[in-house]
Formats: sequence, C-alpha cells, structure tokens
Amino acid sequence: MKIAFCLFNYFPYGGLQRDFVRIARLCQDRGHSIHVFTMHWEGEKPAGFAVETVHAPGFTNHRRSMVFSEKVSEYTKKDSFDVVVGFNKMKGLDIYYAADPCFQARAVSGGGQLYRLGNRYRIYQELEEAVFSPSSSTHILLISHAEREKFIRHYHTPEARFHNLPPGISRDRIPAWDTETVRRNVRSELGVSDDTSLLLMVGSGFRTKGLDRSIRAIAGLPHTLRENARLYIIGHGKAGPFKRLAKRLKVSRHVYFMGVRDDVPRFLTGADILLHPAYSENTGTVLLEAMASGLPVLATDICGYAFHVRDAEAGLLIPTPFQQKTYNELLADMIKSPERQRWKENGPDYTSRTDIYSLPEKAADIIESVGKEKGKND
Repeated sequence: MKIAFCLFNYFPYGGLQRDFVRIARLCQDRGHSIHVFTMHWEGEKPAGFAVETVHAPGFTNHRRSMVFSEKVSEYTKKDSFDVVVGFNKMKGLDIYYAADPCFQARAVSGGGQLYRLGNRYRIYQELEEAVFSPSSSTHILLISHAEREKFIRHYHTPEARFHNLPPGISRDRIPAWDTETVRRNVRSELGVSDDTSLLLMVGSGFRTKGLDRSIRAIAGLPHTLRENARLYIIGHGKAGPFKRLAKRLKVSRHVYFMGVRDDVPRFLTGADILLHPAYSENTGTVLLEAMASGLPVLATDICGYAFHVRDAEAGLLIPTPFQQKTYNELLADMIKSPERQRWKENGPDYTSRTDIYSLPEKAADIIESVGKEKGKND
C-alpha cells in the first residue's frame, strides 16, 4: 500500500515523533511505501521515507496548523493514497493516532468563555471536530484509554471507531546490563556519592512536565534531605525560567540540566527516583521505562500510564487536585522510605508480565486493515 503519514513537526526526541517513526518503519518492513508530510523536519530522514516539507504560512501556530491541514488534505486526495495516517488532529484522515488529550474538554473546563471566542480555540476545535465528529469516518488509535469518554462526551463519536493500543516501550530502552556497575559508573561521572538522592526528570517541554513543581519540592525538603539531593533534567526545553526559579529558591546547586541525550536508560539505572509531576500527560512512556529499569516513580495521577505505577506498586502518585505541599511531603517520604527496595523490584516484575511493547505492531495491523477496507469501498 501507499501510506501517507502526516505530522506538524518532526524532531528526534519527541515521544509522538518516536512512535511515528517506529510505526512507519514497521509498515515499511511489511512492504508498504512511506510518504511523510510535515511543516518541519529536524534530524536524519529514515532510509526509504519520502519526506515532503509543506510550507504553511501564518503568524500563529494555530493558523499554520490549519493551513497545513488544508494543504495536505488536498495533496493526499490528488495523489490517491491507500490510507492517510495523522499524528496531529487534521482534516481528511483515515486514521488518527491520538497522542494529544481532548482539546474541547480542556477548553470547556479551563479556557473560559472569552477564550472560546478567539481564533485559537476556533481553529483547534475545528481540527479536532474533523476527526471526532459523528459524520467523520476517521479511525482513532487510542493510547490513553481515559480520553475516550471525553471525546465521546463532547463529539458523540461512535464507539466502533476507537481502537485501544497497548503501550509501546522500545525494547532498547530496557537495560540488559549489569545494573550495579552502570549505576556506579553513572554516579561517578556525575560526581554523586551513593548516599546522595539522585532524582531524575526526563522529557521535553519542561513547563508541561512540571519541572517548576520539582524545583519547589527540592526547596521544600527538610534541610538534611535537601543537602543530599540532586535533580538532573534530561530533555529539550527553555531552561532559563527554571534556572531563575532555582536561583530564587536558593537551590541552584541542586538542579542540573543535561540537555537531550541518547543514553537515557543509563540514567534510569543510575538514579534513585523518577519525578514526573506533569500538569498534563496523555500517557507518560517514561513511567514504564523507569519501572522496567527498577527505578521507583513519583508522578501525578493524571498521567495516562499512572495506573501502571499504582497496579505494580512501583512508587507513589500525587493526587488530583495537585497540591505543592503534598508533593513535597511525598518526595521526602520516598527518599526516606524503607519501601524503596520493594518498589525497585516490583517495577521490573510487573513489566516482565505485562504487554508494554506491542503498540507499533497493533497500530500497523489496524493501518493495514483500514487500508484494505477502504480499497474495497473505493
């Protein structure tokens, strides 16, 4: 089949982007031709992918998104693709990979009436409606099962168009090494002693991931715990505001920005606790990667994959509504807790007997099925 994959922007370290490449490569391995439409591509292009960069002018992201959607919809109609797969909400999709939460639900609950009169709301709501409206035929690959109810409530989307996917942790993110040796090496490289609490955050988009919350939690630790705590941040984002926050709270020497790295699994092995106090998180792949690495997790309960942490008893969850004081106390409790060894053991045990890997295979199966059905109807 001739498959079109569409996404607004590609950069190598985004979770959505990594899922796109893995699914598209698997489709390619199955003999299908891969065509990609995007506004911006950063990094190397996978061999055999036909990548077309689409110029979408506009002064705002929402305007560029709409122009891109309209242009790509026209391109794919003219070029007779067997199936069109979108990783952002767009018009003209056969399949949408639902990496983002329900925009309408968030706009109604927190946007305010004035916000809903603006162009940003109008455009993003229109793009979402193009996917989820009852009159649409788009199939939805759902990676956060909790979002299904929201989409149905706001758009009355037929149940039959939703397809639940399991998590899709890449097996190369799971350590297959002497963990104690790697732990010692990582801590030696960082100059961190074994009795120092090495706290880790992983993910791009520092604001959404709740980095400000973690910096405040470090500052809120009792003096003895704070003196022996270090927070390392891996990912892409604007560090300036958070460095200023750390300086204002007098914890700059406890907070370290590592940038984007390819050796995240080593740090998952070397750290003591993964912090993920996200404001919004459709899934949270790093939670499962940490669990598989034997790293206890402290995350907000709104993360799509937070239930795995609870079910595995591999850490603690920060309840909704979020309270900074509660987060501070939970962090202090985890640092001191004798349960840490049990959490470390529970994570790998749970992930070894739970399907957390087959997302690309299931997604590719559905893409082929929808493409074949579409071919019958054409």
